[in-house]
Amino acid sequence: MKTIRIVPRLDIKGPNVVKGIHLEGLRVLGSPSDFAKFYYKQGADEILFMDVVASLYERNSLHDIIEKSSDDIFIPITVGGGLRSIEDIKSVLRSGADKVCLNTAAIKNPELIRSAAEKFGSSTIVVAIEAIRQDGGTYLAFTDNGREYTGVNVVEWAQKVEELGAGELILTSVDHEGTGLGFDKDFINLIADKISIPVIVHGGAGKKEDVLEIINFSPVDAICAAAIFHYDFIKNNTVDFNQSEGNFDFLKSGRSVKKIETINIVDLKSYLAENGVSLRN
Repeated sequence: MKTIRIVPRLDIKGPNVVKGIHLEGLRVLGSPSDFAKFYYKQGADEILFMDVVASLYERNSLHDIIEKSSDDIFIPITVGGGLRSIEDIKSVLRSGADKVCLNTAAIKNPELIRSAAEKFGSSTIVVAIEAIRQDGGTYLAFTDNGREYTGVNVVEWAQKVEELGAGELILTSVDHEGTGLGFDKDFINLIADKISIPVIVHGGAGKKEDVLEIINFSPVDAICAAAIFHYDFIKNNTVDFNQSEGNFDFLKSGRSVKKIETINIVDLKSYLAENGVSLRN
């Protein structure tokens, strides 16, 4: 039986964790290091930090956050957003990241995947595919946090990514992301059945049953989620955040999220184990 990893995703804009719907309408939720430390203590298997405006502004500004977090958590950290070169990758790895996640730069220059895998090892190189379903049922890859159309077919791209030496894929359904409607099983199976490298799925988890369903339904290796964990965190903890930039209305209002049944990692892992899922200790 395959052992499933649980990977919280922390979308970062400036100094704060943010969350939106369809990767848009980002609302500030709190301090990245606080979230990361909490998830580590709860039993997360890895952490994904994603600078969600990095490609838009052609930079990655997560070095300080990575350094601060890597002092407190001792599980693999994956960092993505705005990484355009071997030097960019080297820089975030030196800051404390264990893996890097590529999307925009990889589509613009696929050979970057090969070069990075040869230099740092395939297990260090993760490629993200952000997909939007088109009329007729095909899926195309998008970049810049789901903003930019590429015209690239997701299946062909996933197979090319594996051929170039990437160690893992993160599949994000932009249509489902942040909605709490469950994972896009059609999109996930379209790719997972055609490649042999590990597949991490992201986008749409709204309750624990959604996680169990995709594990039972699809050949996935890891679950990457944000909303179900983040909103549980802010509901049960005192939240610290930087007020220098961002949309704070949600935090200040004290509102809850109606479509998402929040859960913490401890309880999610217990639920999955009770239903026969093999998990890391």
